[in-house]
Amino acid sequence: MSDTSFIPENTKILRGIEDTVSYGEKQLQNAKIKLDLCTDKNGPYIVMEFSVYKDNYIKARTRGVKIRFIAEITQDNIRYCKELRQYVDELRHLDGLKGAIAVSESEFVGTSLLQEKQYLNQLLYSKEKEIVEQQQYIFDTFWKNSIPADLKIREIEEGIEPIKTEILEDGNEISKRIIKLAQKSNEMYICSTTGGMQLIYNDFFGPYKEVLRKHSNGDHKGIKWIASISNKDEASLAKLFLEEGIKMRHVDNVPLPSFALSDKMLNSTIEKMENGKMVTNLLSSNDSLYLNHYNMIFKESWKSGIEAEDRINDIENGHYSNTRIIPDSKESLKLMFDSIKNVKREVLIIVPSDNGFFRIEAVGILKILDKLASKGIKVKFLHNEIKDSNQTTIKQIKLNCPHIEFRSLQSKFRHIIRITILDREKTMLIEIKDDSNDSFVHAVGLSLFIESKSTALSYVSIFDNLWNQSEMYDQLQEAYDHLKLHDKMQKEFIDIVAHELRTPITPIIGLTEHVRDKLKDSEQRKLLDIVINDSKKLQILTEKILDVTRIEGKLFRCEKEKFSLNHLILNIVKDFENKLKKGDKNNNIIFEFDHRFNQEYLVNADKTKIGQVIYNLIENSLKFISEDEGIISITVEKKNTITDKNDQKEPFVIVSIKDNGIGIDKEMLSRLFTKFASRSFQGTGLGLYLSKNIIEAHGGNIWGSNNKHGQGATFSFSLFLDF
Repeated sequence: MSDTSFIPENTKILRGIEDTVSYGEKQLQNAKIKLDLCTDKNGPYIVMEFSVYKDNYIKARTRGVKIRFIAEITQDNIRYCKELRQYVDELRHLDGLKGAIAVSESEFVGTSLLQEKQYLNQLLYSKEKEIVEQQQYIFDTFWKNSIPADLKIREIEEGIEPIKTEILEDGNEISKRIIKLAQKSNEMYICSTTGGMQLIYNDFFGPYKEVLRKHSNGDHKGIKWIASISNKDEASLAKLFLEEGIKMRHVDNVPLPSFALSDKMLNSTIEKMENGKMVTNLLSSNDSLYLNHYNMIFKESWKSGIEAEDRINDIENGHYSNTRIIPDSKESLKLMFDSIKNVKREVLIIVPSDNGFFRIEAVGILKILDKLASKGIKVKFLHNEIKDSNQTTIKQIKLNCPHIEFRSLQSKFRHIIRITILDREKTMLIEIKDDSNDSFVHAVGLSLFIESKSTALSYVSIFDNLWNQSEMYDQLQEAYDHLKLHDKMQKEFIDIVAHELRTPITPIIGLTEHVRDKLKDSEQRKLLDIVINDSKKLQILTEKILDVTRIEGKLFRCEKEKFSLNHLILNIVKDFENKLKKGDKNNNIIFEFDHRFNQEYLVNADKTKIGQVIYNLIENSLKFISEDEGIISITVEKKNTITDKNDQKEPFVIVSIKDNGIGIDKEMLSRLFTKFASRSFQGTGLGLYLSKNIIEAHGGNIWGSNNKHGQGATFSFSLFLDF
């Protein structure tokens, strides 16, 4: 005999049909106010086929008892459910019910098992208040989650799927749902990570092939797939899908979560499914709200995507570009470690500050780089000019990394950004939001990871130019040390050139205007504009030095041609006006021309070199006039001179450039057109020297003086006209 000592008073476990039927009938007869019943799919048959239950339902309702009934309505019991509606006040449906319970205001009966066409053989009966209340709570919970019986009956009779949204965590159920979506579909839209593609290929490609077979027979609309294809392995996987007839497009960033959508059903997960890992959490729904929402997402993404065939072709030919924006600094650090560890040939790094140098050393990146360099991988490290207070510390860090090539730039970065180039194929740009912070994670902001050979090579060009500039500076420094033995003028020249070479060196020298014009990001375009402007400064300085060398080596030559002096001056002025508009200084400068400027003056001269003279004189004026009230006046005046004994007159023109600046320093007047004559680090003192030699090579003269009336200075030169 079983132990029943744990059963509360007024509670019994009944066995045998006689007792179970008796107590069930007793509860029906005792009910005075309400009777709530909940059964599995066999319950409706038992109630309708056994009169002891049906008759007592009739009697109870006659007494005014309200009967609520929940059952699992199926295709097999729908006839009994329709009949049951006549004997209860309200009938509702709920999936997955097991056994049965019945609760009145004072009694409870329940069983764990109902068998079709059989009376109950076992029953739990209780009048214990706590048990009755507990079972009433259970029933009320079921009632809230149930749906009207009429709705379920109509769904069954009309073949309508019930609206259902659920979260699946059981692996078998998830697999069944993935297969069901494919099998029941008339069309399929999928948007997933490449991990999702790998999962389908590994475990579910059979059902997908069956869908594609239906499509080829005209019985299905086919499968469209959106993914982000970023490397050769992913391209190979995508080709397998394309070969089977799946239409596919590439987008740079796949919308999350990943989802598969048919005309009837949605499956969605936030999991990345890396390397084809099985989903452990799946949202599945046939709710039209979900279907319409994800359908809209897919169609918008499909419009913005590119054909997978084109993307694969770019990857196979090395022309692809993949850009990732990483807002999280911890993820940036992890990506940096992972990327550096996978390098095969070369690492190029530009660090904008001493603190940046220390942060990289603190997280262990320098140690990893030195280890890579010891194995033959080229590692080059460019850093900003080191502060005196940090010289000893950084020198020791370099000694601890003997295999890395270090070089120092002799300029300060205007934009705080760190650049890393890997194998000339990948580029990582890291924004430094707080350079004073010692922690890498707290110091860095947004990161950009670009997988593109063309982009990487553009930055390689930048790096190489910076590296070579550093080498050039080192060589110049050696020359400077050697030339200190020479006279004072040569020393001034080296000082100025050294300074002038420092000034134009920026974080990114050498980026071409072609690269800038292709970029859409305004911040990057601004950065490249800075590079272009400073590069042009360096180019001009180089040309000046070369011209001085040619002059002193008696190699200076003029390539003469006929041209309009007016047009040349106007073009140069227009160029300055454009530069002033783009720049931060002298943006209120006014250029004036007198009435004689409208007459055309043709000369036979070296157009490039005469343009250089005009450019030098205007640039010289700009250096010494006010940013707000600067005026530069340009006049052209025709004159005649006697050239031979026969009083042959040859016309010439005088070009004057007048400004309202601070004028010429008295100490400079006597050596105004000599080499290295300069009172400022804004110039090398070569411009006027070169201008003098150019004009004299054309048979003309050049002179300069302070204005007699008013402030500023005037520079003039003469050229013979072509007649």
